Amino acid sequence: MKIIVLFGSPNENGSTKLLVNEFERGATEVGHSVEIFDCTKANIHACTGCVSCGYEGPCVQNDDMQGLKTRILSADMIVFATPLYYYGFSAQLKATIDRFCFFNSSLTRKRMKSALLSVAWNTDDWTFDVLENHYKTLVRYLQMQDQGMVLGKGCGTPGMTSRSMYMQDAYDLGKSL
Repeated sequence: MKIIVLFGSPNENGSTKLLVNEFERGATEVGHSVEIFDCTKANIHACTGCVSCGYEGPCVQNDDMQGLKTRILSADMIVFATPLYYYGFSAQLKATIDRFCFFNSSLTRKRMKSALLSVAWNTDDWTFDVLENHYKTLVRYLQMQDQGMVLGKGCGTPGMTSRSMYMQDAYDLGKSL
């Protein structure tokens, strides 16, 4: 299976990356190919909502989304990887997701698999409620097949994350595919 990870953390060596690395290790051990696309380094503009694309392109914006569209549509699975920023996706990942608009129909028809990897400093029971609901709504709308979520509570620093059970959970998720 071909997997694309949409990495949405501006901290390239932070807790989110630790989970991504473990997920990738598990997935590649069982024979899957994993590509990590760094949304924070890409030239991706916010969707203007003009709908000139008619939900099936082309987009009027000239940025890195055209190339990412090709990569996504050639994959079998998308993994959304984000730190929890104010109870949602990071701005960089959210901007990327919003731009799915110009290939919405192709993406929906593909019925891809998906997963979510996220970390947060907070440990409250409700910490991931909004992000989890947003992810589930996105998966439902795009007719994706959720393969699982790793929601790392209390992962405010790479040291905290590396000592957490979430490292194993990310590895296990990748290996289970």
